[in-house]
Amino acid sequence: MPVSPNYAPDPRFFDLGEDYGDAVRAAAFPKTILRVRNDRAAASVGLETLTDEEWIAHFGRFEPLPGQPGPVAMRYHGHQFRTYNPDLGDGRGFLAAQMREAPLGAQAASDRVARDSASPGRLLDLGTKGSGQTPWSRAGDGRLTLKGGVREVLAAAMLESQGVPTSRAFSLIETGEDLERGDEPSPTRSAVLVRLSHSHIRFGTFQRAAYLGRTDMVEALVEHARSLYHPGVAAGDAPGFLRAVVEASARLTARWIAAGFVHGVLNTDNLNVTGESFDYGPWRFLPHYEPGFTAAYFDQTGLYAFARQPEAVFWALTQLGGALKLVADAGPLTEALNGFGPAYIRELRAAFLARLGVQSLGEAADQRLLDATLALLREGGEAQRWEPLFFDWFGGFASSARALQGPRGKLYQGEAFDAFRFALFEHAPDRPERLEAPMFAAAEPEEMLIDEVEAIWAAIEADDHWAPLHAKLARLETARQVLSLNPA
Repeated sequence: MPVSPNYAPDPRFFDLGEDYGDAVRAAAFPKTILRVRNDRAAASVGLETLTDEEWIAHFGRFEPLPGQPGPVAMRYHGHQFRTYNPDLGDGRGFLAAQMREAPLGAQAASDRVARDSASPGRLLDLGTKGSGQTPWSRAGDGRLTLKGGVREVLAAAMLESQGVPTSRAFSLIETGEDLERGDEPSPTRSAVLVRLSHSHIRFGTFQRAAYLGRTDMVEALVEHARSLYHPGVAAGDAPGFLRAVVEASARLTARWIAAGFVHGVLNTDNLNVTGESFDYGPWRFLPHYEPGFTAAYFDQTGLYAFARQPEAVFWALTQLGGALKLVADAGPLTEALNGFGPAYIRELRAAFLARLGVQSLGEAADQRLLDATLALLREGGEAQRWEPLFFDWFGGFASSARALQGPRGKLYQGEAFDAFRFALFEHAPDRPERLEAPMFAAAEPEEMLIDEVEAIWAAIEADDHWAPLHAKLARLETARQVLSLNPA
């Protein structure tokens, strides 16, 4: 099999033993039609040289890659909408493989934050969604709708283009089954998705060990996750490990907010120890500033609404801290948790600077810009769409003529705009040569609003027309290359 010399299998999760997962087999699908193949992601782990036939064999039929022991369904618990559920676990997916990032992979990070938190040789996972039933499927069929797979591909690509730490949609294969679902027209088409992620060890993985009263399992998980994902933390330092997870989670949450992104389901089984976003179900991007905007129709109380995401992530972190009390004193753990607020504000300032393409001028000036940007978005109402503001004013002063003469020029007036412009113009552009990219000559930015998502799906559903999806992905890749520090 022509894997490249950069392919370096290293299935480390399996070292933890049988208490943490169950060996499983993928479903036998009637069809395997390759719909999305992410060769840039594949190159980061030395798998870009696979033929399409080999790709389908490994990511449609799940024949093990070289050096991999075979799929394992991970065991975990979790709070779902703050109700504890001990009956979770990988119910329609599994960990398919682990390998080391190729030497140049760390340079492919989509922003400074992601790059600085990475290093050559990171351990990466290939995890599935829709690969069949497992011991944790409960009453589910273990399948994924094709529409759900398309939505995950789009969410991951949009977030990566905006510099949000995210899993990447590695492969999408249509599987030829008719699925019945209560929340969308049925029967509907089926698919299996593979994502490339830094880790699938969740907060709920630790919660399960604590629920079982297994101090030994909590200790093993801390050492495993510390050594592989936060090696700067000393061995045995559970509060230090929690502090590292808090910092990574604060960075992720701030990037979501700056992107105008609503994850939708921030349960403790959907948050991991590396602070990387994954598992995109009922997600949305904001059309305009709306603190109470929700992504999931079943989130009737707005628990995971846009502006409540920092609160939700912090609450989940406290549950992780509670699980770690089996191996550490409460005081140092509480101190680690108390670092979330300051870290989040610091990361939020950095995230908005990155989105506006300007350099830091110090804490006070950066905070003025953050406050002024949010005020302008708030006061602009529905007329001031979220994404176009960052597009119009990317680069600060250098974009004045482009913004004021553009299609939204008449919006940029009044006291809130004056305060925003003053705060923005204090900051020097960060790499203003990026403004020479053709994408900034367009009238509109790349957005990911629900109407476009539905239109992309409608073309697939009605006519099996995949060109709109692939064109969108190509445009998002162009945006990623323009905005990122290292466009590889």
